Amino acid sequence: MAAAVTRDELARSMSRKASFSSPSKRGWASASIHEAIMTSRDDVFQSSGRQDDEEELRWAAIERLPTYDRMRKGILKQVLDNGRVVHEEVDFAHLSMQDKKHIMDNMMKAFEDDSERLLLRLRERIDRVGINLPQCEIRFEHLSVEGDAFVGSRALPTLYNSTINVLEGILCFLRLFPSKKKAVKILHDVSGIVKPSRMTLLLGPPSSGKTTLLKALAGKLGEDLREGGKITYCGHDLKEFIPQRTCAYISQHDLHHGEMTVRETLDFSGRCFGVGARDEMLAELSRREKQSGIKPDPQIDSFMKAIAVAGQKSSLVTDYVLKVLGVDICADTMVGDEMRRGISGGQKKRVTTGEMLVGPAKVFLMDEISTGLDSSTTFQIVKYMRQMVHIMDITMIVSLLQPAPETFDLFDDLILLSEGQIVYQGPRDQVLDFFESVGFKCPERKGVADFLQEVTSKKDQEQYWSKKTEPYRYISVPEFIHRFESFYIGQKIFGELGIPYDKSNVHPAALVREKYGISNKNLFEACLSREWLLMKRNSFVYIFKTTQITIMALFTFTVFFRTKMKPGHIDDGGKFYGALFFSLINVMFNGMAELAMTIFRLPVFFKQRDALFYPAWAFALPIWLLRIPISIMESGIWVILTYYTVGFAPAASRFFRQYLAFVGVHQMALGLFRFIAALGRTQVVANTLGTFTLLLVFVLGGFIIAKDDLQPWMKWAYYLSPMSYGQNAIVLVEFLDPRWSTPNDDGRFAGSTAGLELLAARGMFTEEHWYWICVIALFGFSLFFNICFVAALTFLKPLGESKSASSNQEDGSKKNKLACSKWKVAIEGRTTPEQANASDAATATERRGMVLPFKPLSLSFDHVNYYVDMPAEMKSQGVEETRLRLLQDVSGAFRPGVLTALMGVSGAGKTTLMDVLAGRKTGGYIEGDISISGYPKNQETFARVSGYCEQNDIHSPHVTIYESLLYSAWLRLPADVNKATRQANLFLMKRGGQVIYAGPLGQNSQQLIEYFEAIEGVSKIKYGYNPATWMLEVSSAAVESQLDLDFAEIYSNSDLNRRNGELIRKLSTPAQESQDLYFPTKYSQPFLTQFIACLWKQHWSYWRNPQYNVIRFFMTTIIGLIFGIIFWNKGNKIHKQQDLSNLLGAMYAAVLFLGGTNTSAVQSVVAIERTVFYREKAAGMFSALPYAFAQVTVETIYVGIQTFIYSLLLYSMIGFEWDATKFMWFYYYVFMCFVYFTLYGMMLVALTPSYQIAAIVMSFFLSFWNLFSGFLIPRMQIPIWWRWYYWGSPVAWTIYGLVTSQVGDKMDNVHVPEHGDIPVKEYLKQFLGYDSDFLPYVALAHVGWALLFFFVFVYGIKVLNFQRR
Repeated sequence: MAAAVTRDELARSMSRKASFSSPSKRGWASASIHEAIMTSRDDVFQSSGRQDDEEELRWAAIERLPTYDRMRKGILKQVLDNGRVVHEEVDFAHLSMQDKKHIMDNMMKAFEDDSERLLLRLRERIDRVGINLPQCEIRFEHLSVEGDAFVGSRALPTLYNSTINVLEGILCFLRLFPSKKKAVKILHDVSGIVKPSRMTLLLGPPSSGKTTLLKALAGKLGEDLREGGKITYCGHDLKEFIPQRTCAYISQHDLHHGEMTVRETLDFSGRCFGVGARDEMLAELSRREKQSGIKPDPQIDSFMKAIAVAGQKSSLVTDYVLKVLGVDICADTMVGDEMRRGISGGQKKRVTTGEMLVGPAKVFLMDEISTGLDSSTTFQIVKYMRQMVHIMDITMIVSLLQPAPETFDLFDDLILLSEGQIVYQGPRDQVLDFFESVGFKCPERKGVADFLQEVTSKKDQEQYWSKKTEPYRYISVPEFIHRFESFYIGQKIFGELGIPYDKSNVHPAALVREKYGISNKNLFEACLSREWLLMKRNSFVYIFKTTQITIMALFTFTVFFRTKMKPGHIDDGGKFYGALFFSLINVMFNGMAELAMTIFRLPVFFKQRDALFYPAWAFALPIWLLRIPISIMESGIWVILTYYTVGFAPAASRFFRQYLAFVGVHQMALGLFRFIAALGRTQVVANTLGTFTLLLVFVLGGFIIAKDDLQPWMKWAYYLSPMSYGQNAIVLVEFLDPRWSTPNDDGRFAGSTAGLELLAARGMFTEEHWYWICVIALFGFSLFFNICFVAALTFLKPLGESKSASSNQEDGSKKNKLACSKWKVAIEGRTTPEQANASDAATATERRGMVLPFKPLSLSFDHVNYYVDMPAEMKSQGVEETRLRLLQDVSGAFRPGVLTALMGVSGAGKTTLMDVLAGRKTGGYIEGDISISGYPKNQETFARVSGYCEQNDIHSPHVTIYESLLYSAWLRLPADVNKATRQANLFLMKRGGQVIYAGPLGQNSQQLIEYFEAIEGVSKIKYGYNPATWMLEVSSAAVESQLDLDFAEIYSNSDLNRRNGELIRKLSTPAQESQDLYFPTKYSQPFLTQFIACLWKQHWSYWRNPQYNVIRFFMTTIIGLIFGIIFWNKGNKIHKQQDLSNLLGAMYAAVLFLGGTNTSAVQSVVAIERTVFYREKAAGMFSALPYAFAQVTVETIYVGIQTFIYSLLLYSMIGFEWDATKFMWFYYYVFMCFVYFTLYGMMLVALTPSYQIAAIVMSFFLSFWNLFSGFLIPRMQIPIWWRWYYWGSPVAWTIYGLVTSQVGDKMDNVHVPEHGDIPVKEYLKQFLGYDSDFLPYVALAHVGWALLFFFVFVYGIKVLNFQRR
């Protein structure tokens, strides 16, 4: 619906009789949560006069205003410190944050935080003036969803399978080969009705089809799935309206910008969704109340008017939702991500829910919204949803995996899914009757939800069989469905489906037909505001980039210093060319960080785009516009620092011309990198595509190989390269200056002056007007790439995982099982897989399993406190403390034989305490004592005897579940372990990190119940109520406030705490004749076993990562072919200096670009594995050295294959002499080059906190390697103060080795301008400093570079930990 209403629209709205009581053109499309908010508390419609004359006069003045103005003016009541009541007239379109907070506080205080009272008064007001709320009924009939997937041995995404799949896909597309994919049914012929005003629970075991059903109903199914059947909203097909705006699908995946706070995240969502028809409803309410003589309470009126103003950056709706979801306490905390500390997992899940609740949808489809939430918080949230559904006529389906009994009882209806089919749909309170009619009964003290998910399972069904007179037999899902069709509830539903929905009763506001919630202008402003916020939060990246280009500019003018740059002669032109080319690539590559940053933003973008937050252009345009000042600044820094210090043409006009050209180059580069990121969509693919594109742009730019030396049929590509226009623009500015007008006396060269000859020799343009054409072309390319960026964002879908079915379905999987069993024997028997292969006891070992004896240990902790530095957001709000305490004097003890449950509401500090005890905190300040069986905890030995199952699932993505367990057991188990559980304890914490109960539960939690019921004012537990939920409810902050109690203080003064203190003191004292934990070795396994295990895991990780390795080999082949074509037969054509320059350029480009690709691509792979490494290292599984050796070994094997493909193509196509020795030298140098480039990328990830920073640092040092490679400026021409760094550039050694090994022994003459004919060998030695006798040392230096990067990589991952925990 439209976000704002004009005066004319309001006039028309008021002239329509009974706009909301009967179907109208616009209607009220935004009832949902906004209805809950609009009429908040004390919605008193007073017909009597005001007691306060001043208030009466102000109200009368507002009543006389035109409707448009009256909707935006109101009276805000405030009580001053002296008790005086003040009534102030306010404009709700320009409310301050203090005014909004005041309104919200008044509303919450009046209703005592009771949302149900608020909703009831809202509905009462709406009904009083005769407004009907829109309702939406969903029907789905014979709905089936299926997809195609590989099964058996083809299911795993190995390199072989991926290659075969691509080839097969091409052949299938050409109809030359049938597909081997099998059709997999996800949903099979399901039908049902979801009614408004009834809370529906979607229940089913994992993989039963819950998410697919919700996505189908929301119109969000993937294009690769086939859908059959019919889905209607109020009788209308999904194509007749906008389902994404009518309903809100809440995903089970939490995707948010970690740099934004919780409030900012919800504010942005609410701003994009708009106010719907709240403004029109407010106008209609005002009109009807005025006609009826009803004067609304000024506070209520103020609240409604405040939330009816569209386009506001911050809304009261956000504050209300924050309060309802219980995340108001962390509203100004960063959401956080994998590497940035933020809110807890449960709070993040609530943010995902709140992101949609602030919108105007009438239908909510919620997928697994309780993940990470405690049962009490889940209950409170679902309770509010129930109130909203019942009172405001909302339609809602909520999918929960294991709801607690009290949460389950809140629902009205139930849909039970199993094996993609609906087993039951109908009233929740009658589901047990259905299953009892079939023969299954839910036992007492058994949660109904758990019973329902187990009763359809073949494994668990028998225990619930209740017909003792009949023998049990397995009841399959199809038989359950058949029974339900004859059950009276099923008959009723199918009978109702047979009657078509009466469309004449549909409220026009029930279905949304406008694609976006606010105008294009407001959408752009919202996205622009957010982009500016994200840039400020990522200011370090931009400061780093600016610092980088500044440092590079300083180095550049010291290398190409003006005292060493003599203009006017052809000999001197080469250095100027090198300086200009290096400037060009620096300005261009400084924008490469845009690729990594865009990729990082895409997951959230795709989620918000598909939910119709905004169109793609609204996301892309602010990025483009806000980068223009950065282009101007960075280009300005470069030109100001280098132009006159290098000694370019001194005229001011030429200075500004070069500046303008560099701004165009930078803008073009940013657009290109953004487009590549949107095209690739994942880090590995985008990096590979980016390097490949840059290779073409670079090589065809006119410097590495002259335009006239390209094959005639390839010259068109020169004109398509944006870099050629940048190169031409800057060289035209320089070489057409009068100081390059020295006459050219050599008749063999066409240029009449030195400047024209320098331009013509490399095929550059030679006329002044071409500069302006080139600049216009650069900005044209920038526009083109940004348009392509928008198009890619608009039409491309996020790259999903390949779909596969179980690998057990074909005989080929038996080989995998056999292989795994060999590794299992190797682990248990501490042998190698080869030894296990020869063992006859393998099968017996599998049958016996493992006996796991261990020494019982106790863990006690006394007065543990944990602090972090005070967040900047809280400091900005006036908090003076420097530290924030997250754990407060926490004491307790965990004993062997006692199973302890650590519980507390979300945000209580459960994960924080576990991290502290497990030794996983990487930051903050820890106080207190932690003891293991009386001895102070030593983290190294404790890691050997402890296992920490973290909240976040951090695993290598390309190994199977079984292999992950196998790998962990291999490295962690030194012997066998035993198990015994005799008692259950509870350790309960409240928000703020304080303990409120620590002790035994007792039979059926009786001791826990007695403890809390003994506290005065605490309500007794109801019969059959879940003690866990009751415990969290009665100990909540709200109850503490009502009863004026502090449960932490009560516990600290209790006898229970005193007994626990005595126990802690006892356990903190070593027993007689006991010994502290000691292990003769730091790790369970020796170095070699660690290496073999890590190598085994890395092998599978790489073999099953086709996105990385298949693309690597594919791009290597393509790049090899392209280079071979561009430099075709250049190895035999050495007659003039330019020929040698082309050959040098071929070697330079061949190693720099593919090497750079390896550096860039490996970083994303290592970054993922690094997070897993942190967890495994903290668990004491291995040391850094064998892990690094394993990863480098696997990489080296793949690099060896890559090098062979590349060398074979390049060597043969460039036309080098076919000599075995020369080919081996060529292979060796390329191989070692790729190895050190790969290790360099791995090293940077280990040394930097994030992939984005690693990418920036990578380009920074690659620029140095590039500058001192010997190609841009030969070693003999580098100033003496920088010549030493030539030997510090690995690329220089590689080019030295490649060129010298191939042509360093040739005595053929080459013509050099102003020097005549010189033998190739002498030219290389005299002008480039290449000596063939130095080759062995060059070969040795390559080994040195590889070892240097390897050991720094090892040091980085061993010593540095960038996880913030």
